[in-house]
Amino acid sequence: MRVTGATDMEIRGLFYDSRAVIPGGLFFALRGATVDGHSFLSRAVSAGAVALVVEDDTELPEGITAVTVRDARQAMARMAACYFGNPTAGIPLIGITGTNGKTTTTYLIESILAKGGIPSAVLGTINYRFGSSCFESSHTTPESVDLQRMLRQMVDLGAKSVVMEVSSHSLEQKRVDGCLFDVGVFTNLTRDHLDYHHDMESYLESKQRLFSELLVPDRQKPLRHAVVNVDDPAGLVIAGSAVCPVFTYGLNPGAALSARDVVFSTAGISGILTTPGGESAFSSRLLGRFNLYNILSAAGAAFVLGLSLDTIRSGIEDHGKVEGRLERVENDRGITVLVDYAHTGDALENVLQTLQELATGRIITVFGCGGDRDRGKRPIMGEVAGRFSDLAIITSDNPRSEEPAAIIREVREGLLPLGLREYLLPELSGEITEKGFLSVESRREAIQLAVRLARPGDIVLVAGKGHEDYQIIGTEKHHFDDQEEAAIALQLPGRVA
Repeated sequence: MRVTGATDMEIRGLFYDSRAVIPGGLFFALRGATVDGHSFLSRAVSAGAVALVVEDDTELPEGITAVTVRDARQAMARMAACYFGNPTAGIPLIGITGTNGKTTTTYLIESILAKGGIPSAVLGTINYRFGSSCFESSHTTPESVDLQRMLRQMVDLGAKSVVMEVSSHSLEQKRVDGCLFDVGVFTNLTRDHLDYHHDMESYLESKQRLFSELLVPDRQKPLRHAVVNVDDPAGLVIAGSAVCPVFTYGLNPGAALSARDVVFSTAGISGILTTPGGESAFSSRLLGRFNLYNILSAAGAAFVLGLSLDTIRSGIEDHGKVEGRLERVENDRGITVLVDYAHTGDALENVLQTLQELATGRIITVFGCGGDRDRGKRPIMGEVAGRFSDLAIITSDNPRSEEPAAIIREVREGLLPLGLREYLLPELSGEITEKGFLSVESRREAIQLAVRLARPGDIVLVAGKGHEDYQIIGTEKHHFDDQEEAAIALQLPGRVA
């Protein structure tokens, strides 16, 4: 690090967008995939920036204070934590990373901590919230300046702990490097975000940073822990690289925390938790084996924080629904309509396997894949939907800049080798006569078709968007809520007998 210029000025704010700079601001020049913040140094200074943090100081505006660093993103994360008074220094901070299960795990931990008298702020995919304060989630894990500002606000409002989802992007971009974690939880690793990470090895390495770099025990937090799913092969890699004590969970022999005598039903999950501190019966309204793993991950985090088994059991049992995670759309038609965020092949398979175990009728699945994202998972999701559904309806998700029809064609490639019947829309004016699939570009029409075809006892799964209340077409965001659309479809005439 090299500092040039005066250092005795007051800093009135931290900024990484030159358009937001105010007089007295400190501007960080970040290098992005398409934009380089160094191109906006003069604009930031004109807006009132009194100091700059840069990686390249060859073209600095004259007379400006500059801090030259090797990694501006990491410097911003650490400086932001200091600027906002290290908000996570004095309270437990639990970070959850993995491909699937992060959101549900944060809700479970929040519920357990509440039963232990520890009010929690929660930051993740659905929202950032504490008490009556709730902010829309722009990213699973915010940019470091925004993150530290929000953490400061929530601690000042009375949060006694923080539970946050930690995305692979945030770890790769070092947004959380200023956070003082007490516990890191690893859920699982399956294919996702390869448009950004390019391969599974890089994807795993980004997740691994939480455990190999950010959980080093120190004077401030000497009792840090990694809570790791060792049933997942990637969990063994994570556990082997962790720089703190590792607490393992899973259903296979050898895990420190597990469950026995587990029963899955349409009412939820019940069983007995087995821990180094004893056993406890539990029940949950969550559905399926994948949610059992989420329960174990939350119980593991609570256990290493020292909460009692009674508190853990009570928190699990008191936990309600998670928005957009197997969320029911109520109706009087005898149809089970569920909305779920599953947007990877593994997540969709977990949900559909669970529904197959519980189903008394047919399964009709509406799903798609997002545009401008990992194209390799499209045929995988198609194959999964075709294998586990009686009727798979391929439709649009968030097409973004891609043509919806082109995305659908790539999803369809995963279904063709299954040898299923490919229906045309006119053929479905009556009954589903055999297992198959079809394509309906309009997501609204696809949901309406699925509901119209369903009969009492059937399950309709609308997958991929979950809690999202929008659809991105081109560069524009349009209001679109799967729950709303399904509820409207249930009221429409023309149901197939």
